[in-house]
Amino acid sequence: MKYLVDVNGARQSVVTDGGAARVGELGESATLDPADSIPVRTLRMGDRVVRVVVHSREGRGRYALDIDGHRYHVEALGERARAIQELAAKSAPPAGPAPVIAPMPGLIVRVNVAVGDTVAAGQGVLVMEAMKMENELRASAAATVKTVRVVQGTAVEKGTVLIELE
Repeated sequence: MKYLVDVNGARQSVVTDGGAARVGELGESATLDPADSIPVRTLRMGDRVVRVVVHSREGRGRYALDIDGHRYHVEALGERARAIQELAAKSAPPAGPAPVIAPMPGLIVRVNVAVGDTVAAGQGVLVMEAMKMENELRASAAATVKTVRVVQGTAVEKGTVLIELE
């Protein structure tokens, strides 16, 4: 089976066949002691034998390894799992605080912030009237106001971006 392994940020391909593995394009060979239940393993690379201490898993396919006194953070996933992970990362929503969006059609009654203001999570940033009721819209996370797209008296539709945060 072929794995794509990230070791401290550097990617290598590893092809396994039983207990043996070929690492990288040079085909450097290594054999790992297959005792899965113990944290200390031996790795034979040619004539050299190295002691590998496998620390607790840090997530799916992620490990911390101690080899010859050095700590390595390793992520080992099969080709298919790696492809799925990379596709999911490409389609992930943008990071950062969510913009304040109109939850329904209405009229902006009051804007409580200006560009450059710092807001706390849950802080009211504007008030809009919908169906004869005033609704205070709040920041979802601590952030800085990037853009205010509305002013008092603006009529808005559902889904309109009112305030952008960064």
